[in-house]
Amino acid sequence: MKNSIQIPDFSRSPKVDQVGIIERASRFQTRSIKNESKIQALEMVLNMIDLTTLEGKDTIEKVNQMCYKAQHLHDDYPGLPTVAAVCVYPAMVATAKAAVKGSGVKVASVSTAFPSGQSPFSTKADDTKFALDQGADEIDMVISRGKYHQGEYNFVFDEIAKIKELCGNQARLKVILETGEIGTLDDVRRASDIAIYAGADFIKTSTGKIGSAASIPVTLTMLYAIKDYYLKTGTMIGMKPAGGISTSKLAIHYLVMVKEILGNAWLSNKWFRFGASSLANDVLLQLEKQRTGVYQSKDYISID
Repeated sequence: MKNSIQIPDFSRSPKVDQVGIIERASRFQTRSIKNESKIQALEMVLNMIDLTTLEGKDTIEKVNQMCYKAQHLHDDYPGLPTVAAVCVYPAMVATAKAAVKGSGVKVASVSTAFPSGQSPFSTKADDTKFALDQGADEIDMVISRGKYHQGEYNFVFDEIAKIKELCGNQARLKVILETGEIGTLDDVRRASDIAIYAGADFIKTSTGKIGSAASIPVTLTMLYAIKDYYLKTGTMIGMKPAGGISTSKLAIHYLVMVKEILGNAWLSNKWFRFGASSLANDVLLQLEKQRTGVYQSKDYISID
């Protein structure tokens, strides 16, 4: 149990060998898989995607359309899996729950004043409670990056722990670090440790609302934090790189990295997700190429 684990001094989190991380990350980008394994890998990627709409102009119609796509990625391709989840604002959770009912697709909701996190905790708690009351299966919270940069690591820890307590057994908690604002790989490691020890079920790179998104070196750093925690406690933590992953080739590089660092047990949507809605388009085009031998134009498939 996490409650019985000694909480480390986060000001002394392990230093990251940046040169080593970048060198190893570059090697993952040269890997390839055999053709006979490619279809399996592509279908695995599809089943790990969280389709997302997080815009001020979201409507019931748009959310329903996304939820339909989540369940019917390509009706002419029999046996194709669904995506893992759809992710929406709290106000759209009930709509999404009704739209995916019975499909196995989870409904995730952002919370805690997404994407900035710049609200009092009472507002963040109300945000989360509303999403849970509407039936959210997963909560994607953002950490308080301002507090983090002020060195208030215990404040960040406590907020995550309180949101985890609200989630209880109803919803899994994904903690978004917003690595593009966190800073160095040392900071990415420290923020990962804070989130994991505070109760995160998943750690996630980004909100998708700033220019910097997931990268292989950042994700590799987070995977090592997960591995170290697992070796210490035997508890698995999930990983979700989000943003910037738009091609099947890059997604497969991520899967190879997860397999090598964490092992086969993490190769399911219970423990690994992609926050990359546009990725589904490319995966479907690649699957169609594997099936027919013909490359289709990019407008052949569209998932908004």
